Amino acid sequence: MADKEAGGSDTGPREAAPASAYSSPARSLGDTGITPLSPSHIVNDADPNVSEQQTFLVVVAVDFGTTSSGYAYSFTKEPECIHVMRRWEGGDPGVSNQKTPTTILLTPERKFHSFGYAARDFYHDLDPNEAKQWLYLEKFKMKLHITGDLTMDTDLTAANGKKVKALEIFAYALQYFKEQALKELSDQAGSEFENSDVRWVITVPAIWKQPAKQFMRQAAYQAGLASPENAEQLIIALEPEAASIYCRKLRLHQMIELSKAAVNGYSSSDTVGAGFAQGDKYVVVDSGGGTVDLTVHQIRLPEGHLKELYKATGGPYGSLGVDYEFEKLLCKIFGEDFIEQFKIKRPAAWVDLMIAFESRKRAAAPDRTNPLNITLPFSFIDYYKKFRGHSVEHALRKSNVDFVKWSSQGMLRMSPDAMNALFKPTIDSIIEHLRDLFQKPEVATVKFLFLVGGFAEAPLLQQAVQAAFGDQCRIIIPQDVGLTILKGAVLFGLDPAVIKVRRSPLTYGVGVLNRYVEGKHPPEKLLVKDGTRWCTDVFDKFISADQSVALGELVKRSYTPAKPSQLVIVINIYSSELDDVSFITDPGVKKCGTLRLDLTGTSSAAVPARREIQTLMQFGDTEIKATAVDIATSKSVKVGIDFLNY
Repeated sequence: MADKEAGGSDTGPREAAPASAYSSPARSLGDTGITPLSPSHIVNDADPNVSEQQTFLVVVAVDFGTTSSGYAYSFTKEPECIHVMRRWEGGDPGVSNQKTPTTILLTPERKFHSFGYAARDFYHDLDPNEAKQWLYLEKFKMKLHITGDLTMDTDLTAANGKKVKALEIFAYALQYFKEQALKELSDQAGSEFENSDVRWVITVPAIWKQPAKQFMRQAAYQAGLASPENAEQLIIALEPEAASIYCRKLRLHQMIELSKAAVNGYSSSDTVGAGFAQGDKYVVVDSGGGTVDLTVHQIRLPEGHLKELYKATGGPYGSLGVDYEFEKLLCKIFGEDFIEQFKIKRPAAWVDLMIAFESRKRAAAPDRTNPLNITLPFSFIDYYKKFRGHSVEHALRKSNVDFVKWSSQGMLRMSPDAMNALFKPTIDSIIEHLRDLFQKPEVATVKFLFLVGGFAEAPLLQQAVQAAFGDQCRIIIPQDVGLTILKGAVLFGLDPAVIKVRRSPLTYGVGVLNRYVEGKHPPEKLLVKDGTRWCTDVFDKFISADQSVALGELVKRSYTPAKPSQLVIVINIYSSELDDVSFITDPGVKKCGTLRLDLTGTSSAAVPARREIQTLMQFGDTEIKATAVDIATSKSVKVGIDFLNY
């Protein structure tokens, strides 16, 4: 029989199932189907085991950013004191170096060589012919955001065009941070610090899909920060959530207030930290190098717990967008063919050019009147002459790109308008996204908007947000805006219970058999077994996308084997981004876990006629766990939901 598209369900009730990606619960592994016990009851318990927390001496948070990364830590004995890592050697002039660039260098043998400024400088000093053998990667975190079908085997491409496994690169980077942090802690303590003394927190964008969040955890296991057996040692924190925790604790002198008028009943003399009242809502706009993440939170006093009101939204509108626009401008002036070749033939010089651009990018401001000079590396000028047979100056003259001139000192002179134009597409996307968000009823009464993340330092972005939303809410920028997430992540690691309610990003359920109802169920789902008419492939929902979930919440469902004589039960767990799911064969439904429960070894006398199999799903953290329990024998199996290997 030919395989059916999409459905993977057969036509007749008794034909063999097609070899499709979907296995019907009833047809796989010899009648292992389950059917809901009616009435299906849901119990929401918080897990009693959550309170038995391990004690760690120190919390170390790693902000693994698209363009720059850093770590910070706090000893659990003095939680109010957050230390940001030592300053990095080799920082750029004009750029604060509390973080280091997210760049990594591997030797020609693909072994880890260096990270950050050290990687960049070493790579830069290599002879161009030798440099081609080395693997240099930068801004590679974006790959996790844009890859739709991320797996453990996803590749990254180094500057020389060679491919490496993404998991390996992320693990190398995290291992580097682990070694740096443990070394610094040991120096401070005067004695050897063990990894087991540390609780790790790694931050990821809230808008990342589940596979990317799980990928980060796998990379951390590979780097030896924690292990699957000791998963609690590592928390994957959401970047805007971390920022939110930090902003909540701020007092007014630690912030820059953009609006001075009283908005929504607040005058700017109130302190924000103390001025947060029960039920106050605020938006955190976390704008980094790669992504912009928007999260809406509400404070729930007395404990000051946070509740997520609206699921995280955002997109790839980070400051990288400005770099792309600059690259497009260079292509327009010098030709795309030249820029492509230059990147391949002179990779270190290309890196130099982008560093020069980065420091000028930071000088862009709405009220700037004098031009910005960007130094072109000598090898750019030299290679262009060889490539085209005429000078860079000639190219600028005939390119008819206004606003960009050639200065005799060998620089590109950009007018402030030209620079502002490079920011415009990215900033417009952010504003548009915020406008959509402010249309949502949950967001209508927001009092504060916190602008955080590295890109929030850009005056052009600050001004645009203020102009668009200053009359709706108070717009506030923490002073150390680039370190907000890092410091918040440390606070989160010290007290993970501070986030109480999240929105589930996906709909979860299991595949079951239901009694077939004529007229309600599609005929191709009919399966007749021992005289009973079943509807196959039914998606029995545990929780819907965007539903509020308390951290550690357990959702229980009870099932019974469709056939009393079954010796094994297989429960397949599925997820979907859509809320409205009827069958596991619906488009967009993905399998993400399997529970296998062996029912043999029990005397039939002891087992009730309708055997109850209880399935529990625990939500909350970026990790989701599922358990099945055979009530008659108390046998149970556990599985972590897996988005990378199915």
